[in-house]
Amino acid sequence: MTLPNAENLVENLKNQINEIIDDKTVLIGVQRGGELILQKILPGLKSTVATGSIDTSFYRDDFSSGGLKVENNPSKIDTEINGKHIILIDDVFSTGRTVRAAMNEIFDYGRPAKIILAVLIDRNEQELPITPQICIEKISLNKNQHLELGLDENKKFIFQL
Repeated sequence: MTLPNAENLVENLKNQINEIIDDKTVLIGVQRGGELILQKILPGLKSTVATGSIDTSFYRDDFSSGGLKVENNPSKIDTEINGKHIILIDDVFSTGRTVRAAMNEIFDYGRPAKIILAVLIDRNEQELPITPQICIEKISLNKNQHLELGLDENKKFIFQL
C-alpha cells in the first residue's frame, strides 16, 4: 500500500484551518502527532491564535490495559477557553477514543463554545459517535496495522506503518 504524502496533507489542513479561524479560535494539538502538525502550520496561518497541547494518557478509557506511556508530557493550555472555538488537531483518527479523552480534558479547562476535530487521516474505524469535521484523506487499513506520523531525516512529515 502506498501511504499518502504527509507534507501535502499538512498543507491542505493548514489551508482549511485558515478558512475558519478567527479571534475566538484556540488551536489544540493532541500530543504527539497533532502537536507536531500544529507547530508546522502556525507560521502559515493568516492570524495569530492561542494554542495548546493535550496529553490524553490519563483520560483514556483503556488506560489500565495500555499502561502508562514511556514519555508523558503534561497538557498545556495557557489561555481562557470558555466561549472559544476550539480546533482540536490530530494526525490519525481511528476509533474516537483519543478524541473523547482529549475533549474530557479540554472541559477540565473550561467550557468552549464549540470543538471542531481536524485530522489528516480517518482510518474508518469509528467506535464512538465522534467524527472529524475536517478530514483530509480517508484510508482503510487492517486492524493490526498502526499508522503514525513521523519526521524523516530532513524534518519532513512522513507516515509510517
